[in-house]
This record gives sequence, C-alpha cells and structure tokens, in this order.
Amino acid sequence: MGRVTVRRKTTRLADGERTGRIDTLVVEEPLELRVGGESLQVTMRTPGDDFDLASGFLLSEGVITKPADVLTMRYCAGVDADGEQTYNLLDIALAPGVEPPAKSAKRNFTVTSACGVCGKDSLEDVRTKAVWDLAEDATVVDADVLGDLPARLRKSQKIFDKTGGLHAAALFTADGELLAAKEDVGRHNAVDKVIGQALQQDLLPLRGTVLAVSGRASFELVQKAVMAGIPVLAAVSAPSSLAADLADESGLTLAGFVRGGAFNLYTHPDRVN
Repeated sequence: MGRVTVRRKTTRLADGERTGRIDTLVVEEPLELRVGGESLQVTMRTPGDDFDLASGFLLSEGVITKPADVLTMRYCAGVDADGEQTYNLLDIALAPGVEPPAKSAKRNFTVTSACGVCGKDSLEDVRTKAVWDLAEDATVVDADVLGDLPARLRKSQKIFDKTGGLHAAALFTADGELLAAKEDVGRHNAVDKVIGQALQQDLLPLRGTVLAVSGRASFELVQKAVMAGIPVLAAVSAPSSLAADLADESGLTLAGFVRGGAFNLYTHPDRVN
C-alpha cells in the first residue's frame, strides 16, 4: 500500500529568524475507480482503505446496497517512476443482476479532495432514492453525548496529529461508543471509508448510529448518511442550506457547530434530549 505521509524540507520564518526544518505532509494521490472495465471516477485521496472508499462511494451513488452486490474488487497493474506499485487504479466487478452505474453518474474528470457534489448533471441526479426510511428510526441521543463527539473524533485523528492536513469522519453508537474512524484529505472520502467499512461488514442499515465529521456538512455528506441509513449527522462546522433541506426531507437529524458541548439542531431535533 502507498505511503500515507512523507517528509519534506521546509524553511520556517518566525520573529525575523529563518530556520530549516523537516515537516511531515499527508500524501494526496489519485484513485481511479473502474466498474466493469469502464472508468467511473478519479478522486484525490489519502492512500489506504481504498476498498472501503470504493464501497462507500458505490453505496452513496445507489449502485450497491450490500456486500454481495460486489463480485470482485482488485488493484490493477500500475507503477511509478521507481517501479513501485502505485495502487491507484481499482477495478470493480458487480455481481450478476446488479445494474452498472448510469452514464449520468460517471465523472469523467478528476474530483479534487475538497470537492463535494462535483460533476453531477443536475441537482435531481444527486437525489438518489434511499433504500431505508430514516423516519422509522427511533434513535434518541443524549445532548451531552452528541456534544462530546467532536472531542472523541479528534482523539482518533492520528495522522492529523503529524500533519495537520486531514479531514476525519467517525461512526458512533447513540451512546457514544466509537465504531469506526477514518482520515482523508477529502471529507467525502473519509465518510465513504467509514460507510464502506460498515457495508463490507454487512452492518447496513446503520440504525442507532451517529456520523460525526470534522468539517462542514455538505449536501453530499447528508446524502451519504441517508443512503447508509444513519439517522444523525453531527458536524463541527456549518451545514449548507441544501444539506439542511435534504436532511429535513429524509428524516435525518442534522447538528452543526458541534463544539464545546453546544450545537445547533437544524432538522428533526426530537432525536436529541
């Protein structure tokens, strides 16, 4: 597997002094996803948990709903200038009877690590029909537990401690127990990795859970939570208006500015007491 961090010489200027030092940077590399031999997406990501990332992405696009929907997933041959395997091309074969992604879902260009809903033909194309109804989820989360999740998420950010350059996402039980945590240069990738791991463990729908993210809550992150059957999404920063609209329509409880034990509830506040 590729490296997650690299060391680089830097020059630091502080108080008029110029000093040399070695800094640790997070690795950002492209990953191309191919389904049935056809390119679906190229995303910039932090190497690692690529199978989880691919599974989570395919789920959020409505292509798969369970582990058995994927027949095989493997890295294709590819080497860098030094002859080392790059692990930057992933080929996926869907199980018989599983429909391949629609052409409108294909993103025939690079998706940056900061990208949210990039390359979509229209807003309606993003509104993938969810398999599970969140309105049926009776999950209740204690306000103190919800307010403490960013601090618990932060403790899981081991690579961030070294680089300061990563987003994070984590899945918790309603009681605050950590189930999974992932880091990536792209916030949507981190969420895909968390959801993809749960999918491969055949845990969906993720009723009774809370998804916590280190940045803002975009439309795409809400969509991913809805597609995975997650009833509560907690973000350290603000949600977008479209994210709040989708959460409201889908029955998802959306919390923003979750910091220092306080937060705003934008939709379905009755799940938090």
